[in-house]
Amino acid sequence: MGATRLPGYLAVPEGAGPWPGVVIIFEASGATEDMRDQADRFAREGYLAVLPDLYDGRPWLRCVRRAMRDLTRRTGPSFEYIEAARGLLAGRDDCTGDVGVIGFCMGGGFALVAAAKYDFAAASANYALLPRGDMARALEGACPVVASFGGKDRTLRGAAGRLERALTEAGVPHDVKEYAGSGHSFLTESKVPAALGPVMKIIMGHGEGKENAADGWRRIFSFFGEHLQKKSTT
Repeated sequence: MGATRLPGYLAVPEGAGPWPGVVIIFEASGATEDMRDQADRFAREGYLAVLPDLYDGRPWLRCVRRAMRDLTRRTGPSFEYIEAARGLLAGRDDCTGDVGVIGFCMGGGFALVAAAKYDFAAASANYALLPRGDMARALEGACPVVASFGGKDRTLRGAAGRLERALTEAGVPHDVKEYAGSGHSFLTESKVPAALGPVMKIIMGHGEGKENAADGWRRIFSFFGEHLQKKSTT
């Protein structure tokens, strides 16, 4: 993938471009079929989408610790891959040059940091791990952010409110919402190991409240439409 080579999945819309681009950043479990489905979802909506494999083709259990270390430090190979993916899309003839970023869980944390670190036009952070320390300072200069959380996710209790306050303090345009009846991963069809399923349902409300997914995706595409699609046609 450009000068920084790594595996990835590219989804191209039907018809003639150019299209705005979107970088998809996966959950801790890696480049699963579900995460590839999210790239396909964006392609159907008229976005050139790429899912970079931050684990470089290796099993997620071997790589997640390193990725989390990168996220905590806000630097490292994971961010280099994300920027390589953005550059790949922006430099394609069938891309308008405007690129957004979306992430889920761990990937949502990467999306938040990348929103301020790189030249993205919009970011979507879903049940995201929040930057540690002075969050408002970490998000200074970020592109507009849309974020969704589930009220049943005990691991992210209060995260929506903290993120909204930080974005407001940093002067970043945003749309942050917590869905009271939803848990972790309510926007996608992510799978968890059978042995962990009961625990994750209790602690994180994993997969609960999927009736709110339609509204969550409506907000994401409306937000990206405003900051990517419309920008690309002006």
